[in-house]
Amino acid sequence: MKFINPKVDYAFKKIFGSHQSEKILISFLNAIIYDGEKIIDSLTIVNPFNPGQIISFKDTYLDVKAVLVDGSIVVIEMQVARMTAFNKRVAYNLAKAYANQLDKGEKYPLLNPAIAVTITDFILFKKTDDPINKFVFQEETKKLECLDKELRLIFVELPKFQKTLSELKNLTDKWIYFLKEAASLDGIPESLGEVVEIEQALNIANFINMSPEELEVVENRGIAMQDERGRIAYAEQLGEARGIVKGEARGIVKGETKGRLSQAIALVKLLITQRFGEPSVGMSNQIGDLPLADLEDLVKVFLSFNRMADLESWLQERLRSNFE
Repeated sequence: MKFINPKVDYAFKKIFGSHQSEKILISFLNAIIYDGEKIIDSLTIVNPFNPGQIISFKDTYLDVKAVLVDGSIVVIEMQVARMTAFNKRVAYNLAKAYANQLDKGEKYPLLNPAIAVTITDFILFKKTDDPINKFVFQEETKKLECLDKELRLIFVELPKFQKTLSELKNLTDKWIYFLKEAASLDGIPESLGEVVEIEQALNIANFINMSPEELEVVENRGIAMQDERGRIAYAEQLGEARGIVKGEARGIVKGETKGRLSQAIALVKLLITQRFGEPSVGMSNQIGDLPLADLEDLVKVFLSFNRMADLESWLQERLRSNFE
């Protein structure tokens, strides 16, 4: 049993934004917004998933929008790579969702709260290790909340979530694990199957339940998103690296002096920190044992790693090859 990657926007929309996805989305939003409490018991999905329409517009950006029973608007977005003015985009989407509730001439009391749930496959907030961070308007120095939570921003940073399957404790853990690891599963684990909605989500994501046309769209969108993520992340990370290691990245990996070797190691560690979080002492030592040619190879293939385990496997294989 294999599953499509829910981080691919088409797959995300199919899983959480289909006509049959209301209970799935309710469970997910309760987990992310309300820490697993059953606050939301009903919602309506706006512009639900339509395979025929989406297949004919392969470059259309896909997100999920819902209206809760109390009228609150929730916009859920999956973002796999950084982009120019990302913070402005998030703010714009939230403001648009809030303002578009009113037609011209309608009164402000008709406005309901708006919530933007943004899931990122990269690290946004380096000062905290928490994978979920929630924001409301507040006074700058006294931290007094303002606007009665009319506008809320919630971010889920997948790279910060490091729990294994056996370590999952609650509904929130299980949903984040689903988003991060579903594509690597060979079946439905018992701990995830205990949550009916996650089991339903995995069944929707099952390759066997998708048409050849849908599988082609998923593959194409996945390739396109990976290419875009690689282009943006590589340029961004190398740009930051120049300031830290004091030299062009290309010169670092091609250099032959002892000083440039240490700079190459610093660059690799920076890439790992930006993508997955700070490497362990053991991994740092393994990187330090690599020759310059291997460091160059690692930079070239780094963006193909979807999780820390992929990087660990590559390091083990390369170190074993060098030893032999």
